[in-house]
Amino acid sequence: MLVEIKIDKDCTEPKITITADRMTDELRALAERLSEKEERILTGWRQNELVLIDPYELIRVYSGAGRVFAVTENGEFTLKYRLYELAERLDERMFVRISNSEIINLKKAVSFDLSISGTIAVKLSNGDRSYVSRRYLGRIRQILDC
Repeated sequence: MLVEIKIDKDCTEPKITITADRMTDELRALAERLSEKEERILTGWRQNELVLIDPYELIRVYSGAGRVFAVTENGEFTLKYRLYELAERLDERMFVRISNSEIINLKKAVSFDLSISGTIAVKLSNGDRSYVSRRYLGRIRQILDC
């Protein structure tokens, strides 16, 4: 894809024009991503304290015991969101669902262990290890190009 940037001092707001011979799914997805608003801050609870969480600081989000938890370098927080709401809200280029109960930040993944037959173990930047469920193996293999 050819990218061209023109600087115009009279321009008051950036404008993006896409020129193509036809509309494709790739162009539709690109236009959608470009028009998205900036990622919103999440709020989480630690004991009785409400904490603002930058989504890019998330290592993983998981559900357990009827609650949803966010793990960052600064610790673990309880979230008021449901996991499916977070899956819709987080940047799909950076966050991927690895099971019905967990979403990981790909930028915080250190390695993927493919040696266990039929599964993938993910080592995260904080030392946690998670496992990709069979239902999500195809998507992860597609992302990893393996």
